[in-house]
Amino acid sequence: MNNTIKFYVDSENSGKRLDIFLAKKINNLTRSYLKKLIENKEVKLNGAISLSPSTKIKNKDEILINIVEKQHHELIPKKIDLDIIYEDKDILVLNKPKGMVVHPGAGNYKNTLVNALIFKYKKNLSNKNGPLRPGIVHRIDKETSGLLVVAKNNFAHAKLGSQFSEHTIRRKYLCLTWGVIRPLNGKINTLITRDKKNRQLMTVSDITGKRAITNYRTIKIFDLKDIPKISLIECELETGRTHQIRVHLKYKGSTLLGDKQYGKKNIKFKKINSEFFVKLNKLTGQALHAKTLAFIHPSTNKWISFDSRLPNGFKKILNLLENLSS
Repeated sequence: MNNTIKFYVDSENSGKRLDIFLAKKINNLTRSYLKKLIENKEVKLNGAISLSPSTKIKNKDEILINIVEKQHHELIPKKIDLDIIYEDKDILVLNKPKGMVVHPGAGNYKNTLVNALIFKYKKNLSNKNGPLRPGIVHRIDKETSGLLVVAKNNFAHAKLGSQFSEHTIRRKYLCLTWGVIRPLNGKINTLITRDKKNRQLMTVSDITGKRAITNYRTIKIFDLKDIPKISLIECELETGRTHQIRVHLKYKGSTLLGDKQYGKKNIKFKKINSEFFVKLNKLTGQALHAKTLAFIHPSTNKWISFDSRLPNGFKKILNLLENLSS
């Protein structure tokens, strides 16, 4: 079902970005959803449709937006156990396991976090991010585990969304990487865009893409006999771009243990610790875990912080490395 709405720009909004203007006028849709409508040519500015979200509007401009609410796939509730570590009337914070996709898409419409959420909460979730993403404020990759906050209503969603936009939410990840990153601590500040050769991957660019900022800190370097050098690193995100940590680590010359997309495939070792080799081969997905999440609660306005346990595969490798180095 489509709904076309017309707006005229007044002098007060002259000079603003198109997406910001529409987000202000249509407060039941997120800015990211409106951006997609613009990019999908569902918005006309004075009759023109070749627009970008950053297009600057002028006084007396006419804007037509076609709000597309087609639901190509029906959301199917599914009973899937959720590791919920906090819940109240506005939000819930959960620990997402590796292998779980956050929301339906690309051939997976039955076994996602959203399917589990609608089974448990029915319609008691926000709808600001469109019909296929109830409650979803942010995402983490399928093979990355860790903390996510889910909004139960649009008020909470808007408040949390503002904190993500303003980069005030604190997100810390733990990861195991091959080798040593130099300097040991620092900030990676680049543009990230889609890889021209493989559209499923992202890459650092000097000229195009979205700004991405990752602060990193090397916690420990494991330099052990018959095991390549491995670093335990904490990454704190200022932005949340697709595959951001993995792309930034590759940019610095390192990759995550278990990363089949950005890491080396079929690694061959001349000599390797047998126990480590077994645990490495049992590792599913990359050794990356969203361990800490902190933000201002949308209703109480109090700062709240959450911490989560490492998944088994990650923990077993880390414990082995710690034991061998002691």
